[in-house]
Amino acid sequence: MSPEETPDVPTGEPEGSPVEAAVEEETPLTVEDLLAELEAVVAQRDEYLALAQAKQAEFENFRKRMMKQQTEEVARAASKLVIALLPVLDAFDYGVAHGDESLAPMRAQLLGALEREGLARLDPTGEAFDPNEHEAVAHEPGDGGEPVVAESLRAGYRWQGHLLRPVMVRVRD
Repeated sequence: MSPEETPDVPTGEPEGSPVEAAVEEETPLTVEDLLAELEAVVAQRDEYLALAQAKQAEFENFRKRMMKQQTEEVARAASKLVIALLPVLDAFDYGVAHGDESLAPMRAQLLGALEREGLARLDPTGEAFDPNEHEAVAHEPGDGGEPVVAESLRAGYRWQGHLLRPVMVRVRD
């Protein structure tokens, strides 16, 4: 490679700076030139520092968002499993209601395991009717007051505070 073909080597100083000009012209630098160059370098450093801090904050926010999404996905998967087990609980309930006491221990064991993980059984008999939590499938006349749950026909459940299935009820007014 000939001397004319040598690539430019960066000096770490911005192009067109007073220091570069002084080196090319071989003139002494003034204090003002050096201070201006220092201020430019400090400004560039501050800009890069701000950019790095912004990127670090973005990454932290991304990491937190991903952790939250993973947690929500695990909770969704668990609730899907619990929803799939609700017909089994219903079958145990109907069996015990029809006098088959041999099902009671298995029902209690399954219900206990799910309750430890966050399942709550809803039994609103005698409470005011709430269409957000109760599914009215039958009606019976009453004293004409506020609608009240007369009987629970199928259990409702909450999973970790969220309604999985409303209670199927007979309403009296």
